[in-house]
Amino acid sequence: MKKLLLGTACLALLAACSEPATDTTTVQGNTEAQGGEVEMASAAIGDWGFDLDGRDMTVDPGDDFFRYANGEWLDTTEIPADLSNYGMFTELALEAEQDVQDIILELAEAGGDTGSVEQQVGDLYASWMNTEALDARGLEAIQPDLDAIAAVETHEQFATMFATVHSPAMYGVGIIPDPADTSRYTVFVGQSGLGMPDRDFYLSEGERYDEYRAAYLSYITQLFDLAGYDNSAERAQSIMDLEMRIAEVHWTQEQSRDIQAIYNPMPLGDLATLAPQFNFEAGMTALGIDSVETYLVAQPSAIEGTATIFSETPVDVLRDYMVFHTLNDNTNALPLAFDQASFDFFGRTLNGTEEQRPRDRRGVNLVGGVLGEAVGQVYVDRHFPPESKTQMEELVGNLTAAFEERLQNLSWMDDETRQQALLKLSTFEPRIGYPDEWTDYSALEIQAGDLFGNLRRIAEFNWNQQVEDLSGPVDRGDWPYPPQTVNASYNPLMNQITFPAGILQAPFFDPNADAAINYGAIGAVIGHEIGHGFDDQGRQFDEAGRIRNWWSDATNDAFMERAGALGSQYDTYCPLEGECVNGTFTMGENIGDLGGVQMAYSAYQRYVAATYGDEGAPVIDGYTGDQRFFLAWAQVWRRLYREDNLRQRLVTDPHSPSQYRTNGIVRNLDAWYDAFGIEEDDLLYLPPEERVRIW
Repeated sequence: MKKLLLGTACLALLAACSEPATDTTTVQGNTEAQGGEVEMASAAIGDWGFDLDGRDMTVDPGDDFFRYANGEWLDTTEIPADLSNYGMFTELALEAEQDVQDIILELAEAGGDTGSVEQQVGDLYASWMNTEALDARGLEAIQPDLDAIAAVETHEQFATMFATVHSPAMYGVGIIPDPADTSRYTVFVGQSGLGMPDRDFYLSEGERYDEYRAAYLSYITQLFDLAGYDNSAERAQSIMDLEMRIAEVHWTQEQSRDIQAIYNPMPLGDLATLAPQFNFEAGMTALGIDSVETYLVAQPSAIEGTATIFSETPVDVLRDYMVFHTLNDNTNALPLAFDQASFDFFGRTLNGTEEQRPRDRRGVNLVGGVLGEAVGQVYVDRHFPPESKTQMEELVGNLTAAFEERLQNLSWMDDETRQQALLKLSTFEPRIGYPDEWTDYSALEIQAGDLFGNLRRIAEFNWNQQVEDLSGPVDRGDWPYPPQTVNASYNPLMNQITFPAGILQAPFFDPNADAAINYGAIGAVIGHEIGHGFDDQGRQFDEAGRIRNWWSDATNDAFMERAGALGSQYDTYCPLEGECVNGTFTMGENIGDLGGVQMAYSAYQRYVAATYGDEGAPVIDGYTGDQRFFLAWAQVWRRLYREDNLRQRLVTDPHSPSQYRTNGIVRNLDAWYDAFGIEEDDLLYLPPEERVRIW
């Protein structure tokens, strides 16, 4: 079964960085210092943390601030052939990937007893790299699954098969904290059953979407051919027809991020009544998750509609559907022809990626993902000094204090709502670097010659851990990803912000960079994550992570008016002809960006006042402190996209494309206008009354 999260509102992911060196920060370079010239070790990027050579000085910052800050980099950088996009996050992720590869190879060489980290890491990596064994084994490993599918004769038997850990299914389940009482877990049920990334790939009009659908049909046909089935084209068309029907009843991404719409608790009996064709009562019992009081059903009409479609689909079509998805879910553990076919469709066609990534690097990501905390412990020891954690904790404190001050002075928020907002902010739990307790993998069986079996046992291990958690209190120490991850997140159910060690590097955090750079980079992303607790969806959770309306009607109306204005701005941003940002779908991330930069700027002003007093921050290479702050924000969003990848992101990614995460934010900030002297004839200019001010 697929583990699902409670929509994009449940875990809003975005990358982040870390903090400046407070009042001991000094700068090096061509300095016109109002407070005097100072010295420090050179930053990782440039002399003070910004890549001056990456600018395009022919562009007016008021016309296109993203290109002004990044134009030369954008024009001279090429996306590597094995990637679909490339930017600052990618550079850090590749560095972390190399660090993890070094760790994996060292652990593998060291060896160890069965069940040791060294044995598990080494043997999992070895099983991935032994492609000769994969080809020689053929379909032997997966054949029992294919035989089991071939033996199914009724819809009832297929419903039973859905409720197993490894089987594809037309719905997904997961275990999450209960939004009604976040001290306990509950079971989440959501729509599933499609092979392409989203319903829009089936239903959208346009030549390129026609090409995607044709390529998907060819891919399905190819997998049947590779597996030795006859009538592959006919089987593929039947599957495509089935998935088209499922897509028609699926909710849109926009609908699926509406927390009120997807919050549908119901007892198991009601869930079974909603979709009796899936026999949920027996299925939940088989999965070991039949003990909860209520199940959260995210898209009830989609579950009901898919169940009806399932019951109306002939058994022979269901067999073909299950065969295809079983093969598709396991292409990386089958002969290389399957793996290549999967890349050709999902990588080359849907994302525009020219070449498949080298197998050793894909193996690093596999091991670093499924045994992430095993290698993560070594990564932290080598690449995350304790002082970085201390500095990050201080910066989070600075940003929280700045936001508290902003909340205290919001004119559109009444006092009753303000007190609840301040209460929620006071209970935010920052988690920095790595978990306090590491996952124990010693019970997991890994064999050097059995990649397929290893991946199966890992899936079972992870599922069994979740089921075991279901019977106890919520584990607030659980992390959503290993510490080497280059990302960050806010979890509204736990009211936690998480910043793993992998993100705490330049250009996000550099202890040798100018303070303005660190505040404009990591500071703004910390603010972004804090802001998720108060965005259009996160604000519907209280200080304990429960879904509760703590907003007065008047304050709610004032918020919605501002959020709606921001959404309308983003609706007009179209990176591809006729294909635009969905301002409602991206609302939470856009509010996070806007509020994050506002918080970070306030925190930076507090820092400048404490450090430089009335003299203000020094001028460096002709840039004031405020200018450097906004340049830092623009620099972290440097990114190039392949067209197909960008198109997919517009459909499936709640984050706006990078140019709008820069230009769409700064044009709403008075301080940016003042910093760069933006005037009415500049293209990004917005009249003061049209600038959105939320936090």
